[in-house]
Amino acid sequence: MCGLIGFWSQSVLDNQEGVARNMADTLQHRGPDDDGVWVDLRYGLALAHRRLAIQDISPHGHQPM
Repeated sequence: MCGLIGFWSQSVLDNQEGVARNMADTLQHRGPDDDGVWVDLRYGLALAHRRLAIQDISPHGHQPM
């Protein structure tokens, strides 16, 4: 089972990517095989995921973040 987090903040955070990465790290048990973070500082958006490789255990299954 994979894990996905995200947040939107109207105020500018000093370390948006770090916050998203820390949030995703709390989901490591949901997907220990891969991770990714995407941040848009202009709009205060951040997404992160943890991946559990079941079908495709190669690097080709990497998520597009």
